[in-house]
Order: sequence, then C-alpha cells, then structure tokens
Amino acid sequence: MTFREKPFTPRRNGAKLVNAMSVDVEDYFQVQALSGRVRLEDWDGLPHRVERNTDAVLRLFSDAGIKATFFTLGWVAERYPALIRRIVEQGHELASHGWNHRRVDGQTPEQFSADIRKTKAVLEDAGGTAVIGYRAATFSISHRTPWAFEVLADAGYRYSSSVFPVRHDYYGMPDAPRFAFHPLEGRAFDEYPMTTTRVGGRNLPCSGGGYFRLLPYPLLSWAMNRVNHDDQRPVIFYFHPWEIDPDQPRFDNLPFKSRVRHYTNLGRMEGKLRQLTQDFAWDRIDRVMLPPAA
Repeated sequence: MTFREKPFTPRRNGAKLVNAMSVDVEDYFQVQALSGRVRLEDWDGLPHRVERNTDAVLRLFSDAGIKATFFTLGWVAERYPALIRRIVEQGHELASHGWNHRRVDGQTPEQFSADIRKTKAVLEDAGGTAVIGYRAATFSISHRTPWAFEVLADAGYRYSSSVFPVRHDYYGMPDAPRFAFHPLEGRAFDEYPMTTTRVGGRNLPCSGGGYFRLLPYPLLSWAMNRVNHDDQRPVIFYFHPWEIDPDQPRFDNLPFKSRVRHYTNLGRMEGKLRQLTQDFAWDRIDRVMLPPAA
C-alpha cells in the first residue's frame, strides 16, 4: 500500500511555526493499558473523573490562550453533554474518538461504520457543530485496516489523525509517511499521522502522550523543535485528561509495563504541559492542517 504525501505550507505566529494541540477525551479506566483489568460492563460502576479532568484541561488552555482539538468518546458525550457544549463554546474543535475506545482492528467494516456514525451524531447533537475529524483508539488504523479511511470518508469525516508511523507493541505503521498524506485517491480526505522525528534511520515518537510523561522535557522539546525547524512541519501533539490527575483511583495487580505506562509522572504532567504551551505556538488541528477555505 503506497500513500501520497500532501503538499503543505506551515502557518506561523511570528517566528514560531504553529503546531496542532489535541486531547483524547476518555476516562482513566478506558485506556488500552487497563483493558485486561477493567471490563466494559463495569465502566458505569466506577468513579468517573473525565468531566472534572477535562474542565481542568480547558482551564489550562484558557490560561495559555490556545485552542485545541478534543477527540471525544461518544460514551463520554452521551453522559456529559454539558461538557461537550463547554468545549465548543470555548472555541475548541470537537472531533470523534469513536464510541467506547474499541480498536478499529477489532471491528468489521460494518461495525466500524456504525460506531463512527453513532459517535458523530451524538457529538454533533451535544455540541451543535459539525464533526469532521477522527482519531482511532490506540492509533489502531494500520495496514491491517486499509478499508477504514473509505468508511470514514463515507460517514462524512474529512480527516483522520490515527496513524502512528512507529513500531510499538500496541500499534504502528512504520512505513507510512511521517506527515500528512492522502489515503484515498480522488477524495477530499486526509490522514494526519502522529509526529515523529527521524534519528538513525528510525522514526522516534515526539507527539506527546506517555512519551511526554516518561521522557525528560528537554529531550521532547528538542525533538519537536527539530520537526519545526528541519522538517518545516507542525507537530501534532496529544494527551489525555486523566494524565493530569495524580489522585485518580489506582488498580492493583497490573502488569509492570501497564503500571509504568499509566501511572508514571502523573504529578508532573500539568507543569510540563504549561511549559509546552509557553515554548511553542498552538492551535486546533483543523486550522493548522486544513486549507484556509475549509
């Protein structure tokens, strides 16, 4: 499968290239690292913290004077429609993260179509705005699911930000283009991969999430500056509301890798994010990546 990279002219805010900030709106118990410990049918019985944590993210962005894209679960929107309205009212882009964090490669095309259409409808109803963007749970669009792009386009989405061009035990499409590409010939639909930097012939992630929590800030800042200055491309950054919540309930008896991935440096995350918002220029994905006439 060969993809064509999209021509791109970066936006600037003074001397700074404008990057794309995004948030994957899900609760602490809905993540891949805990999927073997927490059952879907138990979700409603657990303490919910997604509303309070997302409101904290909204305050952080308000303090920094930036706008972002919020890839939101339909499951969350159905239970917290007022939160969805606050996201939109504060000028952020509302986008889809699927219904209940189910991986794309765990669905048939028919199931995936139903999932993304239902999520789009619930988000648009709650937010009163069009939803054109999608991010797959656990970046699970890959060579195993080549049909996903067409299903998304058929459902009315204009872009996806679901491919991670790295090697990872949960996800990865290492031979995909590092930057925006057209996955469908003749259709107005784009994929905006998660950002990597090229070191020693390999793609290394520099787009946020657990990497941002676990690794030293100067290292990630260096990598992001390298993408801006050497590649002349924006970074697509992401994190989750639960990552700024060190007081979230803890699950016992987790595998070592899951425990490290989920709980490491939660108490430092908000401070690192505040530094990030000062050191780089940010805006919503649709305004950074889509043509001005869109």
